[in-house]
Amino acid sequence: MSMSESVKPIPAPKIKNTVDLLKSNIGQVIKGKDDVIDQVIICLLASGHLLIEDLPGLGKTTMAYCLARSIDCSFSRVQFTSDLLPSDVIGVSVYDEQVKEFVFKRGPIFSNILLADEINRTTPKTQSALLEVMDRSKVSVDGQTYAVALPFMVFATQNPVDFEGTFPLPESQMDRFLIRMQMGYPEYDKELVVLQNSTLRYDSIRLEPVITRKEIQEMQQFVSQVYVEESLLHYILKIVTATRQENEFRAGVSTRGSLSLKLAAQAAALAEGRNFVIPEDIAKVILPVFSHRLGLRRQTSDKLEEREIVNGILRKIIDSVAIPV
Repeated sequence: MSMSESVKPIPAPKIKNTVDLLKSNIGQVIKGKDDVIDQVIICLLASGHLLIEDLPGLGKTTMAYCLARSIDCSFSRVQFTSDLLPSDVIGVSVYDEQVKEFVFKRGPIFSNILLADEINRTTPKTQSALLEVMDRSKVSVDGQTYAVALPFMVFATQNPVDFEGTFPLPESQMDRFLIRMQMGYPEYDKELVVLQNSTLRYDSIRLEPVITRKEIQEMQQFVSQVYVEESLLHYILKIVTATRQENEFRAGVSTRGSLSLKLAAQAAALAEGRNFVIPEDIAKVILPVFSHRLGLRRQTSDKLEEREIVNGILRKIIDSVAIPV
């Protein structure tokens, strides 16, 4: 069988129609945040994990819930606290008197969309419990390995300005998130619509699924087949290299980071109905993919300030690298 025969052609226009349907469904609840919804869907298509770092009360939990409801997937929310144990997330083996052996009781991580609410409020030990499943979609407990349901996505939130009672995520944990983003305040007219029609309870929202789990998995399988011309690979690598040479950063973007940018750009192209990447696809995801992988040498008052400084430096780097024609 030839290479062309073994690879299914990418139904890019059909996928765009499906993505537009998903955007429209989520947009019924999340008003005026089309760019945020775009990033969430790009992360989903790329089989990645998402970190929303923003102030409380801006719709982070609602976004995760709407995504899960729209794609007919299971949804679990875990409120991360300082006394949360790894077993509270993963599950635990308990002795069953009837069968006279230990039986594994699955935790909330065995759902399609896991909302890790205020993830930086739990200890590093519990944070690290997510590393394996975010990397391999598998969980190891007592020498046994269990696969989680697919599609699988960790949708984490954290408050960027509250340091009391928090445990900053280590770089190895941050590197597992494909995209970090913020919700931001809604525009005046959009927030007025929310005031007129919404309640504070996200689980009172009624959304009908518009995409099946099988359709999501099929779209995810096509992402890696989206063509990236070699000049664009050089473009990505030049930006990555520039971050490694920037004195303001403690360290530059890792190889995992450069691969993540390529993958996110491929997902962005597919979401637009193309089977090839253009420079605009890369530009759309550079900041969300790179900003959380970079830290400053100097101290800042909070994560919001650090993020703005990092993004400013990244924009200068992007402007300094010639865009392929």
